[in-house]
Amino acid sequence: MTESKVKVKGTSRGSKPGKSAAKFNSARKAGDKAKRGAGKAKPSKRPAGHEQATGKAASRLIDQRIRDLEGWRGETLARMRALILEADPEMTEEWKWMGTPVWSHHGIVCTGESYTKVVKLTFARGASIPDPARLFNSSLEGNTRRAIDIHEGEKVDAGAFKALIKAAVAQYGSPSKKAKPGVKEAKPTKSRKGEKAAVVLLPGGNPQIAKADGDVPVQAYIAAMPGWKRDLGKQLDALIVRKVPNVRKAVKWNSPFYGIEGQGWFLAFHVFTRYVKVSFFRGTSLRPAPPGGTGKEARWIDIREGDPLDEAQMATWVKQAAALPGWLA
Repeated sequence: MTESKVKVKGTSRGSKPGKSAAKFNSARKAGDKAKRGAGKAKPSKRPAGHEQATGKAASRLIDQRIRDLEGWRGETLARMRALILEADPEMTEEWKWMGTPVWSHHGIVCTGESYTKVVKLTFARGASIPDPARLFNSSLEGNTRRAIDIHEGEKVDAGAFKALIKAAVAQYGSPSKKAKPGVKEAKPTKSRKGEKAAVVLLPGGNPQIAKADGDVPVQAYIAAMPGWKRDLGKQLDALIVRKVPNVRKAVKWNSPFYGIEGQGWFLAFHVFTRYVKVSFFRGTSLRPAPPGGTGKEARWIDIREGDPLDEAQMATWVKQAAALPGWLA
């Protein structure tokens, strides 16, 4: 009896699986993959380094950056950000350049970068800003930018830093179309022959006077001080000249500076919306020290409308300050 041979398709080694088998295997692999991924939490979206944003979107990205940094760097960036927004509530937050927090007001005021050992705040026009408290400690060699490097355990003087922010904002002035409410801004006018054009008042009412040495630019600044501040400026200037007859004068960074030739600057004052700030660059060496500031050297006094000027105390401070080595700006 002859043995019959039965051929079964798909059982030989060389044969290929049929279409239905291929579909089944593919579906099974997909199912296994899904099972393996089940229960795993998806990674949270982190701020994309390349994206740019402004306003609320940028604020959310900066919030996330602070959370991601954690530790002392996150705390430092959060503190400095809060001081920036306190100094200028109209500041705009931006996110630029591969994930860099930026604070702007009619122009870039400063950026906040974080590195392994330092949190760096770079001021776009820092070289043009008065820094009596000497907060700038990095990028000092350039003609435009200045920076503050903050290391672990260090704290920046809040009052001095906010004064820097306000001065940085003042560098840009304000657009003629959108004047800030409550601030009367003098606009340049066409002058007739023999007449001088009106001085521009920056935000806060501070006169914009070009850098120059001598009494003439200082008097131009004082003449442009708005309202009650003009009389105070005249009073301060006369007192300083009376107590330091050989005083040297100049206008720097839209502020009158007073110093001694070859010795440096010892005093400057600056107009803000509600007060005039009189800064002594070696204020910690004065007795008693002026009440404003907590930094290593600078101290100041803010004089508001209606505050009587204590001429005897101011004269004592001026004489002491003029006898000390000054700030070589």
